[in-house]
Amino acid sequence: MSTTVNVVCYTSKVLANGTSPLMLRVSKDRKRKYQSLGISVKQEDWDFQKNKPKANCPNRELILKIMLDKELEYQKQILELQAEEKDYTASTLIVSKVKVKRMSVCEFYTEVIKEYEHANKIGNSRVYKDSFNSLKNFTANKLDIPFSHIDVDFLKGYEKYLRENQCTETTMSLYFRTLRSIYNKAIDAKHVKKADYPFDEFRVSKFDTKTEKRAIQKEDIKQIIDLDLSDESHVMRLSQDLFVFSYLCGGINFADMASLKAENIVNGRLVYVRQKTHKKINVSLSVNALAIIAKYANHANGYVFPILDNTIHMTETQKYNRKKKVLRNINACLKKISAKTGINAKITTYVARHSFATVLKRSGVNVALISEALGHSDLATTQIYLDSFENSQIDAAMANLL
Repeated sequence: MSTTVNVVCYTSKVLANGTSPLMLRVSKDRKRKYQSLGISVKQEDWDFQKNKPKANCPNRELILKIMLDKELEYQKQILELQAEEKDYTASTLIVSKVKVKRMSVCEFYTEVIKEYEHANKIGNSRVYKDSFNSLKNFTANKLDIPFSHIDVDFLKGYEKYLRENQCTETTMSLYFRTLRSIYNKAIDAKHVKKADYPFDEFRVSKFDTKTEKRAIQKEDIKQIIDLDLSDESHVMRLSQDLFVFSYLCGGINFADMASLKAENIVNGRLVYVRQKTHKKINVSLSVNALAIIAKYANHANGYVFPILDNTIHMTETQKYNRKKKVLRNINACLKKISAKTGINAKITTYVARHSFATVLKRSGVNVALISEALGHSDLATTQIYLDSFENSQIDAAMANLL
């Protein structure tokens, strides 16, 4: 039996102001279900034969628009259910529409960002904020749209906009991966249908994001270790120590180094949980690494290194902002250290992590063990870190072909 959807004036109820509510009525299989439209009219202003407000009804045009929008909304839902061959009743149709409010792109982005902030995942919230702000700039702050409006043409326009604004391939890849992620979240939350998903046709993988190899030679590492910075500033010496400590301690990244406390030093070993992957790391501390720790024992304010201060940086946002600021200064100092040593490479804290992995690989260490030391969640990520084999190694291998 067909389903009918229309708006009626509910005469059985009269409100205190003398008006009666307008109700959406869904009829199916001889059963009816009503939902209030949130508006009411006087019965004398309603045409009961045509089920619409009379010509002299106050706010007639607005009432007609609300009625039409609501009827079309339900008729669309009915067509979708019929196309998917899903059974429904008048009652379940009303309940499902009341229960699921489809959020706009703007509303859902805001909700996801707040969830990350409440979970103290500040890095994640910043990634989604950057994506959100980029989309707002692209649409002239008109993101009060359903996710279904983000189709292939929308994505192509967004890509063109980013390229015209000299956005790098890596940044474009990040923006599109974040947008794809939030689209998937919206599908899971029933704010958009899977059938509307545009990323099967618009492939995010097309962006060239090949990671530039950042490892340096073991001899270059030794130059940095041996460099005399006794006459340089505190931050220059700290930069050298953090780089060396990272290299000697399993390629520990800056964020994890900044968060180390005394309890992470256990019987001559460094034991901590990676903030990014939540994997537990347990590595031996060499004499040189222990000496670096001892150097800052009286100046770290609750931490192993003087980056965070437990009397100042109390919230996750404060810690995140502080680490970001210090990292910028550390990398600026490492650039100066690179110039002092004559190393022909851009040196950052991440170079120490890449170099740790590459030196181990060239020493014959299994990639799976290197991955474990780095705290990666999969071997594919580790492979990105590993430098390419040197030409001499390839030449030697090819000599064995015949």
